[in-house]
Amino acid sequence: MTIPPSGEQFAISCGRQHATVVEVGGGIRAYDDGDRAVLDPYDIDAMCDGAHGAPLIPWPNRLRDGQYTFDGTNHQVPLSEPEKRNAIHGFLRWRSWQAVEHSTDRVVMATRLYPQKGYPFALAVQMEYALDEEGLHVTTTAHNIGDAALPYGNGQHPYLSPGGGLIDSCTLEVPAATRITTDSERQLPTGTEAVEGTDFDFRIPRLLGEQAIDYAFTDLERGPDGRAWVRLTGGDRCTVELWVDCNYPIVEIFTADTLAEPRRRRGLGTEPMTCAPNAFQSGHGLVRLEPGESHTASWGVRLQPKTRS
Repeated sequence: MTIPPSGEQFAISCGRQHATVVEVGGGIRAYDDGDRAVLDPYDIDAMCDGAHGAPLIPWPNRLRDGQYTFDGTNHQVPLSEPEKRNAIHGFLRWRSWQAVEHSTDRVVMATRLYPQKGYPFALAVQMEYALDEEGLHVTTTAHNIGDAALPYGNGQHPYLSPGGGLIDSCTLEVPAATRITTDSERQLPTGTEAVEGTDFDFRIPRLLGEQAIDYAFTDLERGPDGRAWVRLTGGDRCTVELWVDCNYPIVEIFTADTLAEPRRRRGLGTEPMTCAPNAFQSGHGLVRLEPGESHTASWGVRLQPKTRS
């Protein structure tokens, strides 16, 4: 039997809902509700492209020059985005993860990050994927298993599905008052901007059209339960809703314009992030984990049926 590029596949289900979590990267490869994709998948015979569904640990987004200083010591990590002289999305996207628990509607993936050049710390990570009547719930817990404090951030990279075709015909709602601006050359943070009066104000749902977006958004409006919701309504009038808890203060929105055809703009990257881009340098949202301490953050996604005309 040929092993898929994403390794062992772990299926979970609940009623009409079906999801597949993978060994390589510990991410989610597919999630459907009936015959409708909730998250844009990648094929079982393909390598993960565009970080589809992947955890981004121990930092999401970009780190300028792969350099940072922590507790007075300078560190250099490999440049995983060499054309822009950045390190991007941490270390765990291509690591093998293990399923330490697996039942019909739930799987818990785990891995350990041992000290290495540029990140001389020890981190144990577990990710729980669970399906119930309310959709998919994803909970990430990181535990410092070393003897020194460490810098930490996490994100994940699901793509909301438009239900077929391009995202151009979708209506988008993002409850964010602020956009983190970036430079055009390296996509590194340059400051913040209020979205009011700009093309990046999606607090009231509106047609996405051909607009290209690859920015982090913050100052999220939350409900009484602390959740903030991003909503993408497809041409089929079904809405994919992604929520983040209070431990995710930032959501990156990526319209997938840089993916190769035919994958370009087939899903909307909607990335929960515990910290800002380049946080290992700026400290914005960076978590300091002392020995023995843990950090937990949760997000989820679901499909709402067709709205009435």
